Amino acid sequence: MFSVPLSEIPRTISFRTALMFLALFGCSFLALFGYIYWQTTGYLITEVDSALHREADRQNALQPELRRQELLKHTAQDTEGRLPNTLFDAQNRPIAGAMQALPAFRKYDRPAEFMWDKPNGHERPVRFLVHPLDDGTTLVTAQDIRDIREFDELLINALISGGLLLLLVGLAGAIALGYSARRRLDMLSRSIKKIVEGDLGGRLPTRGNYDDIDRIATVVNGMLDALERLMSEVKGVCDDIAHDLRTPLTRLIAGLERAQRRSLTENEYAGAIDTAIEDAKGLMQTFRALLRISEIEGSARRSHFTPVDLNTISADAVELFEPLAEERGMTLAFTPCSSAATVLGDAQLLFDATCNLLDNAIKFSPDDSKVEVTVLADASHCSISIRDHGPGIPESEREAVFRRLYRSESSRNTPGNGLGLSMVSAVARLHDMTLKVDDAQPGCRVDLIGNAQRA
Repeated sequence: MFSVPLSEIPRTISFRTALMFLALFGCSFLALFGYIYWQTTGYLITEVDSALHREADRQNALQPELRRQELLKHTAQDTEGRLPNTLFDAQNRPIAGAMQALPAFRKYDRPAEFMWDKPNGHERPVRFLVHPLDDGTTLVTAQDIRDIREFDELLINALISGGLLLLLVGLAGAIALGYSARRRLDMLSRSIKKIVEGDLGGRLPTRGNYDDIDRIATVVNGMLDALERLMSEVKGVCDDIAHDLRTPLTRLIAGLERAQRRSLTENEYAGAIDTAIEDAKGLMQTFRALLRISEIEGSARRSHFTPVDLNTISADAVELFEPLAEERGMTLAFTPCSSAATVLGDAQLLFDATCNLLDNAIKFSPDDSKVEVTVLADASHCSISIRDHGPGIPESEREAVFRRLYRSESSRNTPGNGLGLSMVSAVARLHDMTLKVDDAQPGCRVDLIGNAQRA
C-alpha cells in the first residue's frame, strides 16, 4: 500500500513535528478539560452545600413539634430518599426522618459525604450536614448526590474517549504528514541522483506553493542553472580555445620551424623571433583576459562594493575613447542623467566593462559614424546605454556573444580575442545587473542595467 516503508516515516521531521504538536495539544486539552471538570463539579457541590445550610437554618427557626411533624410529612413524601433529612434526640436516636443512625462526622455545620444504605437495600452517595438545635436535638440535612457522581463519571469518560480519539487522529495525521514528506524527499533524492549521474538539465520538482521545501528547491535550481551555464561555458571555452587558438599556435610553431630549417641572416632571425614574440604576447593577453574573467566571477571583490555614480564612470570612459573616435572621424556623444545614477559596485570593474562596450561600438562602427552613450535613472534602476551604427548583432547570436572566445563569422577578421563581452557579462553578474542587446536599426544597442542605490 505504501511506496515509502513505514519504518522510515518516524525519521522524518514532519512526523516528529506533528508528534510534538500532538503532545502540546494533548496537554492543552487535558488542562482545559481538567479546568472545566473542576469548575463544574465544584459549582454543583457548592450549590448542594448552600441548599443544606439553608434547610438547616429553616428547620432551626421552626418550633420543635412543628419541625418533627414537617420531617415526618417530608419522609412520607420523599419515597426515593432524595432528601433524607432526619432529626435525632440527645442520645442520637432517630426521632423523625429516613435515616436510622447518625452518620459519622468530624465537625458540626461542615458538609461531608457517606454511603447510605437505603431502606430498599440500595446504596447511594449522600452529602450531609449535622446541625445542633437549641432544644438539644441534632438535625441532619442531606441530599442524594448520585446524579452529580454520574455526571462526574460521564465527564471522565468523555475525557478518556476524547483523549483516545485525539491520540488516534493525531497519530494518523502525523503518519500522513511523515509519509507525504518522505515521499516528497524521495522525489527530490531521485532528481538529485539523476543530476549527479550527469543529467545537468534536470531540476528539483516544485509544487508552486513556495513552502520550505519549495524555497530550498528553488534556490538549488538556481544554483543548478548557474552550474549548467558554467559547464556550458567551460565546454564552449574548450571548443573555442581549440578553434581560435589553434591558428596562432600553428602560425607560431610554423614560423619557428621555418627559421630552424632555413639558413637565415641575422636580421631574418631577428624578424622571425619578433614575430614569434608578438604571437606569444597575443596568446598571453588572451589568457590574462581569461584569468581576469575568472577573478571577477569568483566574486572576490564583492565585499569592497561602494556607491558608484554611472555618470562619472561613463564620462571617464568617453573621455578615454575620444581620441580613438576622432582618428576615425567618428562622433562620440555623451548624454548624462540629470539626477544621480548611483549603484552599489566596484568602480574599476564598471569602468572596465563600459570601456569594453565602447571599444566594441567603435571597433564595429564605420568611419564618420556616431556612437551614443546615455545614462538613465529612475526610482529603482540605473543604466548605461551604448548605441552604435555598425552591422549589429543577429538575434540568434545575442546570447552566444557573451561566451568566452566566441566570435561570429562576420568578426573573424577584426582584431580581438572574443573576451570583451564575456568580461562585461561577468561584471554584470557580479553586480546583479542585467545586460541587454537590442537592434538599434541601424546598429546595435547594449544596455547595462542595475539596481539604483538609495541615498
